Amino acid sequence: MKNFHVWSAAFREVSVIRSPALQGASRWFFIVLTAFIFLSCASRPAPIVRIEFWAMGAEGEHVQKLMDQFEKENPDILVDVQSIPWSAAHEKLLTAFAGQSNPDICQLGNTWIPEFQAIGAIRSLDDLLARSQTLDSTQFFPGIWRTNVLAGKTYGIPWYVDTRVLFYRSDLLKRAGYSSPPATWQEWLDVSRKIKELGDVPQPHYGIFLSLIPTDWQVPVILIMQNNGRLLRDNNRYGAFDDPATVEALEFYLKFFQEELAPVRMSEVANIYQGFGSGFFAMMITGPWVVNEMNRRVPDLKGKWDIAPLPAGKNRNSVAGGASLVLFKNSKRTNEAWKLVEFLCRPEIQIEFFRLTRDLPSVLSAWESPVLKNDPQIRAFYQQLNWVMPTPKVVEWEQIATKIQEHLERVVYGKTKLSDAIKDLNRDVDQILEKRRWLLERGLIDF
Repeated sequence: MKNFHVWSAAFREVSVIRSPALQGASRWFFIVLTAFIFLSCASRPAPIVRIEFWAMGAEGEHVQKLMDQFEKENPDILVDVQSIPWSAAHEKLLTAFAGQSNPDICQLGNTWIPEFQAIGAIRSLDDLLARSQTLDSTQFFPGIWRTNVLAGKTYGIPWYVDTRVLFYRSDLLKRAGYSSPPATWQEWLDVSRKIKELGDVPQPHYGIFLSLIPTDWQVPVILIMQNNGRLLRDNNRYGAFDDPATVEALEFYLKFFQEELAPVRMSEVANIYQGFGSGFFAMMITGPWVVNEMNRRVPDLKGKWDIAPLPAGKNRNSVAGGASLVLFKNSKRTNEAWKLVEFLCRPEIQIEFFRLTRDLPSVLSAWESPVLKNDPQIRAFYQQLNWVMPTPKVVEWEQIATKIQEHLERVVYGKTKLSDAIKDLNRDVDQILEKRRWLLERGLIDF
């Protein structure tokens, strides 16, 4: 447009020519020239905005395949996807934030959201949700959505979801007299005892496999949730593992080991697929990533195993898992990053992402697709996802969860009594939460 002003000045100079013929020719010349300049200005492409998106593991590898469609729909935006191994993701994100080199948009495991909110790394999304034409909380599983809400503000949008369900050998349960999976805690114990008594499967054999690896803390936590027990108290300031309902849930968990319904020595299980496939154990509690692995590793087991929601205690809850999409607070490209969030949460894009990764969709309407609706094993996850709840939203949760498993392991191996383990666990958790109490007392955090 700068050139247009130069030519306008020239036109004013030529307009003083006194010859009518020359004046007419000059005016027509400048009219044509002016139109050409306007058209060339109007057709100039909009500047390209480049946004950076960090994703972890298989998601980071596969999401790139969706970017061509996004960029075709948004020709003024280019997306740089960086795939980061889960093992390095946490440290890399913290380092990037400290160095002001973080991405615009990022995948975060939903138990990480409290930490990144507490350090001021991620922004609230409520203003963007308020004006969005495509996204709101009612489109997602309520328990999953709550993992993203801290002190009444929303910091993440669920991208994909997972939870723990019951995998079971339907053929072995049938031999034990059960035509359907256990629906209650008591049935769960009963079928485990009957499985143990079967004589036509490899010896020794067990009703269920319960991992004692420190990072596999989900089962005891789920049982506490199902029994309406407490994990933490006083606004998550202290451990609450001496709560009567919590103790009752842990006693139930330990029965599987005490009655030798679950293997105690982890060395007995080379891997869960081999153990499940051989009938060494008949049940296990795990997540959606195992489905494809079962079909790949033990194809001969087809038709002999199935999936069901967890047996119910006082409720049917399981843990709310998965990953969310967050925007970093210091991004200068918030609007463009938000367009990518909206794109990735479209039902048809969620279905395509499921085909690529087998990650379960977070958007409820995506579950109406025949790809998911007609798969009975996947539908079991849908049922369970309607009964999930978040773990405590504290920065220190993963440390606490590891401590739960460590202390229960000592009980399983006979190194201590449950009552003493609970006292020690509360003491350790109180120490872990010391910094949280200090920050809350000074108003430095608000959740």
